[in-house]
Amino acid sequence: MSSAKVGVLYSRVRVEEKLLFEAFEKRGVQLDLLDDQKLIFDITDVHHHPYQHYDVIVERCINHSRALYSLKILNDQGVKTVNTALCADICGNKLMTTSALAAAGVPQPKALVAYTPESALQAIEQLGYPAVLKPTVGSWGRLLSKVNDRDAAEAILEHKETLGSYHHSIFYIQEYVKKPGRDIRAFQVGPDTIGAIYRTSPNWITNTARGGTSSHCPITPELADICTGAAKACGGGMVALDLFEDPDRGLLVNEVNYTMEFRNSIAPTGVNIPERMVDFCLDVAARGWNAANGWATDETPVLATVSLADGASA
Repeated sequence: MSSAKVGVLYSRVRVEEKLLFEAFEKRGVQLDLLDDQKLIFDITDVHHHPYQHYDVIVERCINHSRALYSLKILNDQGVKTVNTALCADICGNKLMTTSALAAAGVPQPKALVAYTPESALQAIEQLGYPAVLKPTVGSWGRLLSKVNDRDAAEAILEHKETLGSYHHSIFYIQEYVKKPGRDIRAFQVGPDTIGAIYRTSPNWITNTARGGTSSHCPITPELADICTGAAKACGGGMVALDLFEDPDRGLLVNEVNYTMEFRNSIAPTGVNIPERMVDFCLDVAARGWNAANGWATDETPVLATVSLADGASA
């Protein structure tokens, strides 16, 4: 039985949250549920922080802005969180994820960034057709565009410029990887790649939220190495990674997700994912972030400089 004081920051109690609650309860942990719709943070009072009595706060927000800003405030106030603001800042923005992975030498699809429709069109043609346009912030395979030719590129860029928010004025252009009808979703908890699934679909978007079907994917040394390296590059913690199998280059990391969904992956992986997540959260509470991630030292993690995320939803 654990004596840790744990808070869960959440938006809605979905299947994942219920499974986590049950896993914590089995460990004898008393949870406080922190509804992000009711939170009020005093970010100017440096002497009285009402959340410092928690050994760890677990973030399960749906809205990216709420998650990112809450984690930043909590970390600045000395509260341990899973995940950290640094992890949320990097993983919540595809541009920042790509840049962090590139700096760490993690294999990934080629990506270009442009700031105007004119330069974006030039970047698409430089990359070659087909190409994929993505919003920098978003999930569940929404608002992805496979651009097959110049006519489509011009039309999509015009629509994004006219109808899009701030985030759609940043043009993130990725090479189209010819997947074998599937991709891989892997789950990293601290230093361990605990399980993975294949997501198979006749559609080029293979997310299970878009109708993809899941099946067991074995954890090979190559998969574990690339997942562990990518997770560390993005700040560590509990993350779900999407990977492509390229016939010439091997595994490529496509995205890293920091508030991971796992309901459809417990059965095919054969892994009790919420139990492993609880183990990690309690390890962070007891030993600190770096030790729980298996890193060499247990120093205070670098806190994120929060990127622009206003109005963004996960």
